[in-house]
Amino acid sequence: MAQVYKVPLVLTPQPEGGFTVTCPVLPELVTEGDSPEEVMENVRDALEATLETYKDLDKPLPANLRQDPRADAIWFEYLVTGR
Repeated sequence: MAQVYKVPLVLTPQPEGGFTVTCPVLPELVTEGDSPEEVMENVRDALEATLETYKDLDKPLPANLRQDPRADAIWFEYLVTGR
């Protein structure tokens, strides 16, 4: 079963257009995109790169990021845009 991570994200609109996403607890996680949907697609790649960096540096992740995928429920928020 794949590991599940609960990652806080900050979506910031950019003056030139598009958005940047950062993570307050993983400062190495940074990505961008032209739309909120594109940014959210890019978050997975940015998280994977950040996890690889932490592994290479033998740096521990904040403990509360890992979630038990077999838990009854995992509370999370997700960005949804209207049409």
